Amino acid sequence: MQQRTLGSQGLRVSAIGLGCMPMSRLYGPADEQESAATIHRALDLGVTFLDTADMYGPFANEQLVGRAIAGRRDEVVLATKFGNQHRPDGSWVGINGEPDYVRRACDASLERLGVDHIDLYYQHRVDRSVPVEETWGAMAELVQAGKVGHLGISEAAPATIRRANAVHPVTAVQSEYSLFTRDPEGEVLATVRELGIGFVCFSPLSRGLLSGRLTSPDELAPDDLRRDLPRFQGENFARNLAVVAQLRRLAAEQGATPSQLAIAWLLAQGGDIVPIPGAERRRYLEDNVPALDVRLTAKELAAIEKVASRGVAAGERYGPAGMAFVNL
Repeated sequence: MQQRTLGSQGLRVSAIGLGCMPMSRLYGPADEQESAATIHRALDLGVTFLDTADMYGPFANEQLVGRAIAGRRDEVVLATKFGNQHRPDGSWVGINGEPDYVRRACDASLERLGVDHIDLYYQHRVDRSVPVEETWGAMAELVQAGKVGHLGISEAAPATIRRANAVHPVTAVQSEYSLFTRDPEGEVLATVRELGIGFVCFSPLSRGLLSGRLTSPDELAPDDLRRDLPRFQGENFARNLAVVAQLRRLAAEQGATPSQLAIAWLLAQGGDIVPIPGAERRRYLEDNVPALDVRLTAKELAAIEKVASRGVAAGERYGPAGMAFVNL
C-alpha cells in the first residue's frame, strides 16, 4: 500500500483511507457483520487509515470500529472527531467547542473505541460561540496527556485554520473534496500547503453519486440521509447523472470504474491529499483501492476538467442548515 504523510509532524497513513460513516445507518440499513468484515478487509489490503466520529450513529460507529479493530490496533491509524454534541438518547444538542466538553468527548470516544489513544483527533465543526484558541488549547492538553497523537479540524475557513495552528500544529484539515465539490481549491488548499498541513478528503465520491452505481433517488432507502440533500433531488439529480455518464466514458478509456477515476483524480491533485471514501461493503472497498494504480496523464486530467470543471454539480452538498456550519 502506498503511504502519504499528513502534516509536518510526520503522520504516515495509507494513501487511501476508509470512511466508516456509512456503516451506521446513515445511508440506509446497517449490517454490522459486513461492516466489520469491510474493516478487516481494508486492513488486509493495507488501508490502515480509518475515519469515524462520535456523531455517526450517533456513538454507534465508534463502538463498531472499536470492536472491529480489537486485536489489530497496532495496524490502524485511527481518526475520530468531536464537536457535534448529542444527548445519550442520540438527540442533537448543537455544535460545542467548550474546553470542558472537548475533554469529556475525548474520554467518551476512547471508551467507545476501546483504545488508550486516538491517532488523529478532529474538531468536527467550528463553534461560533467559542474562540477556536480555547478549543484548541484543550485539544493541545489531550496531546500532552498522551490521549491524542495529532490534531485536525474539519470544514474550517483559512483564517480559522491559521488561528488553530498558532495554538498547536494542525496535522490535517478534513473537508469535502471531489469532482463535484471543489470548494477547497484556492485559499483553503493554499493555506494548508503554506502551513505544512495535510488535506483529507471526505465524500470523494460525492456520497456515491460519482460511483455511477445510482440511477434514481428511488433506489435509496427511506431513511437514507441523501434523500434530503439537494444534489439527490429532482432535476439536480438528473443533471448530475448526466455528468457522471461522461465521466464513466472517460473511466472506461482507462480501463477503470467511475469510482477509481474520481479517486485517482484527487490523488493527482497533490501528494499531501488523502481521500477517505466511505464503504460499508467489501465490494465497494475493493472497487476503490485500485484507484492507486490509475495514472492520469496531463491530457487525461484536462479531459476530466472539461467534463467536471469547478461548479459543475447541480445543487448544494447540504441543505441550508448544514451549509451554515461549514467554512467558519
